[in-house]
Amino acid sequence: MAAWMKVARVADFPPGARRVIELEGVRVCVFHLDDGFYAIEDACTHDGGELASGALTGCEITCPRHGARFDLKTGAVTAPPAYEALAVLATRVEGGWLEVQDGRWD
Repeated sequence: MAAWMKVARVADFPPGARRVIELEGVRVCVFHLDDGFYAIEDACTHDGGELASGALTGCEITCPRHGARFDLKTGAVTAPPAYEALAVLATRVEGGWLEVQDGRWD
C-alpha cells in the first residue's frame, strides 16, 4: 500500500488555498475547498500541462493552456478539449495534518 504523505498542518492550510507536492514521483495539486480537501494529479489529460495555476470556480479547475475544465471531486471532464478524467487521490486528516495518498499502483 502506498504511504500517506503529510502535506500541511490543517491550521496552516485555509479554505481557498492550494499546494503542489510531489508524491511518489507524481506532481499533485491539493486544494482546500469549503467542504474539504481534494487532490488531483497536476497534469491536464488533454496535453499534460500543469493545472495548479488554473482558475478555480467552485469545485472546477480550468486548464490555463487550452481551457479544459475538470471537477476536483471526481476528476470528471466538464469542458473540452480534454475528454479523459483526471486522477483523483485520497486525502485524510490525521492528528491535525492533511495527508495525501496515491493508491493507483497498490
